[in-house]
Amino acid sequence: MNGATQPKDRFWLYVGIAVFVIVTGILLIKQSENEKFAPIKQQVEAENAQMNIRVLN
Repeated sequence: MNGATQPKDRFWLYVGIAVFVIVTGILLIKQSENEKFAPIKQQVEAENAQMNIRVLN
């Protein structure tokens, strides 16, 4: 050995970072979709509440 050191294998570090970035991206997209459709969801819930009346005989 002449004292030269091999660089560390960082494959798993890169894989971990890639997975983290992909998962974070998916979560951000899902959150923006939830915010975008929130008014529609509220409207559907209001319509269901109005239609949920009982008919008494």
